[in-house]
Amino acid sequence: MPTGSADTVNDTQAVRPLTVDGQRPDDAPLRHVWNACVGAGRANEALRADWQEHFREAVSVLGARYVRFHGLYHDDMFVYRATYGGGFGPPTVLAEPQHTFSYVDKVFDAVLDAGARPFVEFGFMPRELATQTETLFWWKAHCSPPTDMARWSALVTATVEHWVERYGVDEVRQWRFEVWNEPNLVPHFWTGTRTEYFELYEATVRAVKGVDPALLVGGPATSVFVPDSRYAGEVEDRSAQAATAAADDVDALDWRPVWVEEFIAWCAERGLPVDFLSTHLYPTDYAYGSDGQPRDIRRHVDATEDDLRLLRSIIAGSPYPDAELHITEWSTSPSSRDFVHDTVFAATYITRAFLRCAALADSISYWTFTDVFEEGGAGLGPFHGGFGLVNEQGIHKPTFHAFAMLAGLGDRLLAATPDGVITRHSGTDRVAAVFFNYPTEMGRAAVGSEVTYEATRALAEVGTARRVRHRVEGVPAGAAFDVELMDWDHGNVTEAWHAMGQPLNLTRAQEAELRTVADGLRRWRLEASADGVLEIDLELPAWAVVGLRQAS
Repeated sequence: MPTGSADTVNDTQAVRPLTVDGQRPDDAPLRHVWNACVGAGRANEALRADWQEHFREAVSVLGARYVRFHGLYHDDMFVYRATYGGGFGPPTVLAEPQHTFSYVDKVFDAVLDAGARPFVEFGFMPRELATQTETLFWWKAHCSPPTDMARWSALVTATVEHWVERYGVDEVRQWRFEVWNEPNLVPHFWTGTRTEYFELYEATVRAVKGVDPALLVGGPATSVFVPDSRYAGEVEDRSAQAATAAADDVDALDWRPVWVEEFIAWCAERGLPVDFLSTHLYPTDYAYGSDGQPRDIRRHVDATEDDLRLLRSIIAGSPYPDAELHITEWSTSPSSRDFVHDTVFAATYITRAFLRCAALADSISYWTFTDVFEEGGAGLGPFHGGFGLVNEQGIHKPTFHAFAMLAGLGDRLLAATPDGVITRHSGTDRVAAVFFNYPTEMGRAAVGSEVTYEATRALAEVGTARRVRHRVEGVPAGAAFDVELMDWDHGNVTEAWHAMGQPLNLTRAQEAELRTVADGLRRWRLEASADGVLEIDLELPAWAVVGLRQAS
């Protein structure tokens, strides 16, 4: 999976020696892990016109290159057909199951036509093949082992063969195939045991590789790191969480990935291929205390970086040292009703985390790019704490602008500081930078998770302005640089919605007003001197994110 900048425009001007603050840079590669892949809810939602509109913008503006979603085999995609169907009378049972891909084709065509590719998640189980049904979500996903593993394998084989026939093997070889989603979360995303999931992986990887050995398959797609033994056995042991819930300092605990090491060992013993390792990282979660009540867990601001470094060391010491590492879900929290997601605070947090973690993964898939997302049903109101970078109406949240600024960065790193990065595009030699002010006053604290918008507003009182100054020499004489700033007073659409009285249903006038506020960043232009020196001197309010790009 390519992870560099997409800027490959040719420039007749020769590459010039650049210096930053008087130093020749290392000019190291910069992976764009933030837009290598983005997440979405489920396949059927991708049939909607608004989903597709939001996705095209995610590709064209944010540079998204892959998208991952649940529900490929859910009933509403009509792939696995054990009956002929009908409507009024009893359905006619077919002699053998049939596989139809018309709905899937519409989704995958839309993704490819937008200029991106699917990061395929095989799941969940079709109703007629599930040992248990309606186990999860408003849309009643069937998250169980199959009644017949041979029929599951045949389904996977038929699906991949269809894709190869429709899109060509060279295209499909660039996709990634992930087996299931969060199977450690029993009985929600998986009703079986750990071994039953490993057996599903074996059947799936053999089916995919049976079509073409060059196709890339991985797992275990498990959820979060934990500091206890709750997932050490075949199914979750909730009692093992009590010590975590009672801990005075959760950051002092030994946080480990779930099932990753066991998955590696199991596959190695059987000679199974693992082209990539995947898991999910969220810095907020919960643990059940001895009284049976959940306690919110908030890890420190650099928990994601710590987790990625550990995963890298595990892979390096494993029988699969060349395996890619994909974080197929990541956000400030795993709740689609967390109002922090809609705020400038989340935008600053994710900017900082992405830049610190860029060298540690092949992709970190933000969950999700749109609030068109129905795990708990549609959101309650235009801003309800949904995962998306845009809300259901397509209004840009502060996180959208953070992604856009990150997307503007080059693929070569000139300087990395605690406040951001300065980069260049290898294709054009143009300079771009992103800076942020994650307040020093936060200490090691992350932004956390809140169930009301009002509760998030306390963070607005934290932090002071920060001055960022850099001198970049070697840019073209008089070159222009466009600067845009997002902070509490610019692009803070959720605060504007709050000032309206938090209307549950927007009028067209209110929606238009909120769009204007959402995109109302502070914008200005800097110019290099006649001798090719760019003086960057910025005053960043608390929680600000600033993007700087050399104009074309």
